[in-house]
Amino acid sequence: MTILSFVFGWILMQPMITYAGPAADVAPAKSLPPIPFSLDELHTRIDRAHPLLRGAGAEKTIARGQMLKALGAFDPILVNDMELERFISSTDPSKGTQTVGFNDTLVEALHPLGFRGSAGFRQAIGDARIPDLSFGDGNQQVILGGFFPLLRGLMINPERAELQRSELAAPRAEITITQTRQDLFLAAAHQFWEWVAAAKLLDVQKRALTVAEDRYKQVEERAKAGAVAPIDVTEAGQEVHRRREVAIATRRLLEQEQFKLSMFLWEKGSPMIPPLDRVPDFPAERPAPTLDDVMVHKAEAMKERPEVKALEVEAKINNIDLALAKNSLLPSLNLEAAPARTPEKFVLGLGYRFGAELRIPLFQRRGRGEVLHAQGQAERLVVAQQYRENQVLVDIENARSAMDRARERIEEASQALRLVEIVEEGERYRFSIGTSSVLFVNLRERNTIDSQSQVIRAKAEYHKALALYQWAIGTWAKSPSESTRASYR
Repeated sequence: MTILSFVFGWILMQPMITYAGPAADVAPAKSLPPIPFSLDELHTRIDRAHPLLRGAGAEKTIARGQMLKALGAFDPILVNDMELERFISSTDPSKGTQTVGFNDTLVEALHPLGFRGSAGFRQAIGDARIPDLSFGDGNQQVILGGFFPLLRGLMINPERAELQRSELAAPRAEITITQTRQDLFLAAAHQFWEWVAAAKLLDVQKRALTVAEDRYKQVEERAKAGAVAPIDVTEAGQEVHRRREVAIATRRLLEQEQFKLSMFLWEKGSPMIPPLDRVPDFPAERPAPTLDDVMVHKAEAMKERPEVKALEVEAKINNIDLALAKNSLLPSLNLEAAPARTPEKFVLGLGYRFGAELRIPLFQRRGRGEVLHAQGQAERLVVAQQYRENQVLVDIENARSAMDRARERIEEASQALRLVEIVEEGERYRFSIGTSSVLFVNLRERNTIDSQSQVIRAKAEYHKALALYQWAIGTWAKSPSESTRASYR
């Protein structure tokens, strides 16, 4: 039995031993290269953490505060009013000094249409007569009151106008946020491509410096062998120092662009330096928008651009002011009904009073001035709207022109780079067979470096023009961008 148990256990362990053997020979997985930083990711971070956008979000809080403030004019008010009067009746002096009064408890409220009303009850104090709406033991009274404007203040009044203005505060806050977002996205896109271009320019200078250092060593060895003149060694060394100085200046340019870009990258309340190992390549060029696309974009931009929307809100507010100013030109005709509150009414009884008041301004200078002011504002807004709409069209055409010219620059710079590389290779071959000098090789390489730099700058200008076109058509004003998750495929 012992032998059988040993054999059976060894059979069960055999697959485990076979599996564990090859596993020890597996090499550890290599780490993946960093994901390139993209413009979409930059915009997502701006939406999430940029302080200017977070500060613009406070506009919504301000708008809610304005709405509550305007609604406060129509809040009901609980009033408790007690009045006492000591007097000697002239009709019956035998009663001596009397103390009579009342205690009112009522609720007052203003309606947006201009009506004011009150309702409650009155408790008489002392020997007071109640002729109307008495209840209980005769010392209590239902009190009702109202104020009714029939001309000025009916339907349109300062309180309701303020409420209507406050209702436009929320759209105005949204427009402010959208405008801030548009401007931030455009500035971030320009700075992003400046940063990418500076990184690519530094790579070009580093490669050129490496070539110059290798040639310096090569020429130095050939000079020791007597194959070239010592002056060529000096020429090669001078080129090394020159390219090193240019590389240092280019590195400073890159650091400057990094610091500028960090103002768009915020994390935990502080700007963050973008990592150099995540510098992306320039994306491929997009197809140019057709004439039909441009017409559609222009029509949408004149609706979506926050500058145009802001003028629409201003026009609505001015219409409210104009309606209020015209209403102020009407005569004032008010009806009022309220419980009597004068002390002498205690003798006669606690009743009601009714009244009608008519006021007619003779010159109406204030009202006419307010109307003229609102009409002038309306004319100004009409002209401003025409200007903004034309500005939108010009911005789109300007961005489209910038894209076309940048695309042409890329094509021409690429052709020049191809030709100058051919010339550089030919000059290097001549130098290798001894029919050229270090000076000419350096000059050819400088031309190549300049051509490479021109291609990089042209590509950066193209992508900045593309961002300008997106800003001009209001792409970033439609809705906040969703979070972009970078992943490997």
